[in-house]
Amino acid sequence: MNSFRTETDLLGDLQIPENAYYGVQTQRAINNFKISNHKLYQYPIFIKSLAVVKLAAVETNFELGLINETLKDAISQACLDLLKDQYFEQFPIDMIQGGAGTSVNMNANEVIANIALEKLGHKKGDYQHCSPNDHVNLSQSTNDAYPSALKLALFQSSKQVTNALEKLFFALDRKAKEFENVIKMGRTQLQDAVPMTLGQEFEAFAFTLKKEIPYLQDQAFQFLEVNMGATAIGTGLNAPKGYAQLCADKLATLLNEPVKLAENLVEATSDTSSFVAYAGALKKLAIKLSKICNDLRLLASGPRTGLYEINLPPKQPGSSIMPGKVNPVIPEVVNQVCFKIIGNELTVSLAAEAGQLQLNVMEPIIALTLFDSIEILTNAIDTLRVECVEGITANTDHLRNEVYNSIGIVTALNPIIGYKNSTKIAKQALEENRSVYDLILEHNILTKEQLDTYLDPKNMLSSH
Repeated sequence: MNSFRTETDLLGDLQIPENAYYGVQTQRAINNFKISNHKLYQYPIFIKSLAVVKLAAVETNFELGLINETLKDAISQACLDLLKDQYFEQFPIDMIQGGAGTSVNMNANEVIANIALEKLGHKKGDYQHCSPNDHVNLSQSTNDAYPSALKLALFQSSKQVTNALEKLFFALDRKAKEFENVIKMGRTQLQDAVPMTLGQEFEAFAFTLKKEIPYLQDQAFQFLEVNMGATAIGTGLNAPKGYAQLCADKLATLLNEPVKLAENLVEATSDTSSFVAYAGALKKLAIKLSKICNDLRLLASGPRTGLYEINLPPKQPGSSIMPGKVNPVIPEVVNQVCFKIIGNELTVSLAAEAGQLQLNVMEPIIALTLFDSIEILTNAIDTLRVECVEGITANTDHLRNEVYNSIGIVTALNPIIGYKNSTKIAKQALEENRSVYDLILEHNILTKEQLDTYLDPKNMLSSH
């Protein structure tokens, strides 16, 4: 038999499981929001950030003489327990919820209060000794504690993406060096253009991703600006003088990060532009990644009737009906993740736009969406690197033959053999389906030694 305790709030009495560290407001959220099946306990980094915020708050309140040392110590120890990965199962509420994050904030307040009560020798729910509202939430409201914790959690989570991206850059850069002497045809509009090396192509992949690392970091640093002390709308009502700056300083010390207080707390309480900027940065990266995956799929197409320039590591049989078929499943799954990231950016933008007057109540969907984007994009980047990029090989002979048979090498040789000869060779090659390489030798325009020298990637391709 389950046993219960009774707790009371504005709406009346409610039964709470006796062993639960959460309380009445958390239970109401459990009852009200059966939406996404994404629970707060699945996001430990968010719970830890809530604990850090509550720890900084109680230390600030104690320093300002608002709370006694006994309560401060008990609440601090409860926060530290959360930071040690304890009690996470006590955060069972849905990530999508009404109330601008009040359920999340109160879940944290109630769990911390009940842990503290036990440390003080009292029973869960004996809130006259340590209250979720009067003590754990002292000098705060959901509207400063929730977004501050969310921003700090996203800042920490953002490092997953940049770390994964840096590893992918190095993997692509290694491939660029491996393929630096593999000549191939470059293409524009899917038509033969001019020669290049496969190394240059992979170097471009690497470089375009490398540029996104500092860009993502710059956007994530916006999350270190918090509005603690703003309380309900940014006026600071119910927070004592000096609380806001001192609390921000405490957060900076606890996290060893340059956390700073927002310059205008009314503006900061309603503003969600940092979330929009970061979602945009993830979208920008996703578009680049998807383009790279498109290119990998094209370059590996075939093997007999496609480009067949590179080989992707075979990962699984490609068909239930076509024997021997192997599909580019890793780039395909990364493409799909990128589509999700692009869609998630729209969700964040619409949620940010929906803010009204002094608050944006849509932050819960922003939270879930950005955590989702960070997790699946990080996993996709790691998967692309480990399961695909690191095992790519080049079909060197095939690539060289394509260059020698392409009309495009006439463009590369034009400064050497002249426009008239180039036009003559190109026309004959097209009409007779002949190799440009062979025709140049046949017409004695260049010797084989000269032609091979000019077509050597080291001599033909500018490194700037």
